[in-house]
Amino acid sequence: FLYAHRNDIKGRVLEISESYYSNKFGSAVNKHEVLHAVEGNPSATIIGDLCNGESLPSGNMDCFICTQTLNYIYDVNAAVHGAWQVLRPGGVLLGSVAGISQVSSYDAERWGDFWRFTDQSIKRLLLDRFNTVEVKPFGNRLAALAFLDGIVVEDLPDQSLLDVTDTNYQLIIAFRAIR
Repeated sequence: FLYAHRNDIKGRVLEISESYYSNKFGSAVNKHEVLHAVEGNPSATIIGDLCNGESLPSGNMDCFICTQTLNYIYDVNAAVHGAWQVLRPGGVLLGSVAGISQVSSYDAERWGDFWRFTDQSIKRLLLDRFNTVEVKPFGNRLAALAFLDGIVVEDLPDQSLLDVTDTNYQLIIAFRAIR
């Protein structure tokens, strides 16, 4: 999904925790910014809370890559507002959330693990704030079972079976929203 939208990853790009995706897919990035909620992340250029607009830059990011983050923020509406706030008009939010998933003990101990989404729920949540929203679910029964059982892709008999999407088994939901 991020590769398909790599042309959106340009200019001043904000990412959560590290700049992995903006480095991998962004050929026209002028400035990489990294948001982290607490002090101590050496990659962080901005310490802030997506739920607290006063701690965030306002209206100056061209792209915000926010993958697998909203599940761990209790006030998800405020976090979506924060994501909207950091983008300039016309800026693009690219992200993903978990659908079917086990609890992440690591995250639950640090900030909490609150939500699982569907394509409908994340689209409705984003449309409350953003002008244009595209949502794409990924997953199928085999992918969900393999994920929940801890089976790696290399152990599956036919890896191409994972490429089929069945919207009844949404493992990951990716989204693109324009401010």
